[in-house]
This record gives sequence, C-alpha cells and structure tokens, in this order.
Amino acid sequence: MKKILVAMSGGVDSSVCALVLQQQGFEVAGLTLKLYDSKHKNCSSLKAVDDAEKVCRHLNINHFVLDLQKEFYDEIITDFIDSYLHAETPNPCILCNEKIKFGLMLKYAIEKGYDYLATGHYAIIETKDNLYKLKIPKDTAKDQTYFLYRLTQKELSKILFPLGDYTKKEIRDIAEKSNLPVAKKPDSQEICFIETTYGDFLKKNIKDFSKKVSSGLITDKNGSLLGKHNGLIYYTIGQRSGLGITTPEPVYVLRLDTATNTVVVGTKNEVFSRIAKIDNISFVSCKQNKDFRANVKIRRMHQPAAALISGNIILFDEEQASITPGQSAVFYDYDGYVIGGGFII
Repeated sequence: MKKILVAMSGGVDSSVCALVLQQQGFEVAGLTLKLYDSKHKNCSSLKAVDDAEKVCRHLNINHFVLDLQKEFYDEIITDFIDSYLHAETPNPCILCNEKIKFGLMLKYAIEKGYDYLATGHYAIIETKDNLYKLKIPKDTAKDQTYFLYRLTQKELSKILFPLGDYTKKEIRDIAEKSNLPVAKKPDSQEICFIETTYGDFLKKNIKDFSKKVSSGLITDKNGSLLGKHNGLIYYTIGQRSGLGITTPEPVYVLRLDTATNTVVVGTKNEVFSRIAKIDNISFVSCKQNKDFRANVKIRRMHQPAAALISGNIILFDEEQASITPGQSAVFYDYDGYVIGGGFII
C-alpha cells in the first residue's frame, strides 16, 4: 500500500484531499507546517494546527507538525522584504511552493518513507510522452497552476494533486457530507504572514526602516512635479488609488525609480506595453532552446495572452496592462499545460 503524506493547512481543500486519498485506499497521514509565529493567519497559526488535528482525528490518521519558521523567514520573508526595497511587487506563494512546500516539505516526506506528498492545490498532473505534465484543473476559476510553474520533473514525480478533477462546490459538498470539522470554514485569501497590511508588515520588519524607506516626488514621465509619496514600498505598477494627488484626468503608476526615489505616473494608455523581460526562467518538462509561442499570464488573475517568447524577452501580440517587476510570467501551451515561466524584471 502506497504511503502518502498530505500537507494540511486546516482548510477545506487540504482536508478533503486527505479524505479522498484515504477513500482510495492509500495509507494517509497529515502534516502541518509552522511557518510564521502568528495567532491570526492561516498557513502557520495555532488555529490552523488545531483544525488540522481535528480533521486527522476525524479521519483516524496520524498528524505531524513541522517547524520551518527559520527556513521560511530566510527564504520567503527576506525575499519579500528585499523585493519591495527594490521597488518590486513579489508573489511569495510562488517562492514558498518552490522552496518550502515542494522543497523542504517534500524532502521531509521522502525521508520519512512516504511515497508521495499530496496537497489541496487545484491543478492536474498527467504523464504524457514519458514526462510529467502540469495542467489547468477542472475548476478553472480555482486554477493554481500559476503558483506552481517552478515545479520540475523531479518534484512532479513525487507529488499528487487529488483535487484537480473536482470543482470547489464538489469539494465543499464532500466535506459537508463527510461531516469534516472544517466543512464550513471560509477560504483564506491573503498572504499567510500578513496580519493587517503589507505596508504595516514591512514597517515592522525592515531594519532601519526610516533610513531605507523615505518620502520622495511623484512626477509625470516628463519630470513635472505632481506631488509627494511616502515611500516606494507603498506603490505598485498600475496603481490608481491612494496616490494623494489631483490631476485633470486619472493617472496610474508607470514606474518606480529607485535611483531618484520617484514615483512616475501617467495616463491609462501609458500603463500598457507589449514587452516583458524576465529572468530565473524555469521549465516544467524540457527546456525550450528556440523561440516559441505560448499563452502567458503576468499575474494570478490575468487572462492568458498570446505571445512570442525569445530567450528572456516576451513579446505579446497585443498590449498588456501593468506588467509588474516581481510578479511572474507563466507560459501555457494551447491545451492548458504549463510550459514554465520566470520572474518579471
């Protein structure tokens, strides 16, 4: 009998993940990560551990807790802070999946003798042409492949995503019919370690904050002064609200200039571009050595857009709004399989 360790956050998805695998006849155990010292948030809170324990007792399976607080701070939070200090808008979930969940947690599962690590992500893993393929799930509204594009063949060979063939409604129904203790628990939406706002978090966690984050000027692209800002960390590309300036027509953040500590704004049309430059490119199955075409997402909720990828340059067929440094550009083929992606610079 195959042994599967299920990553359990105390939420509905990971709980049903464990239930489904148990019903399929696997030997299942649950593992909850302790990532950040918080009494309020989802991924690492005492409440998450307690809820996961309740579900494991309900299913009569073992439950373990793995403390990765130091590793999470060193790998994820440090990168999160550094990104904002370099005027980027990071997506920590992508790096957490690569380094923590499918890095250290998967390593732990294999070392403890488990055959697979399973999670409640909405994604599908298929084997095709002797390769593991990552594909958009049945419930496209819950698609989480954007956060998983950095997985490679090594990880995919030891991972299960049991929820890929279900809709969120079906998962809720299974949880309620099985009387899972978390059946009515709402979904978490925020970054797990942010308790109030990301600005508050950065102010609390950036050493010598007042020296590293200072007010500066807001200008148009020609350098005309429009107002002052409170620090580049509080702004992102495409932002319209919260600028604190009055202009004849709405303006949006076009660029964050770290050299001059300036927020550059412009009209809505000026937010659009056809070109994105990326680095740290990762491919799911095999490296693409030649130019290739794909549908590309430049953020989680972005509608995939047709583009040509040439090296580390993405040339979209049509202009895209708010291409943002720090976010990821993820490539999909026309059948919904993930090719790979990279970080927008």
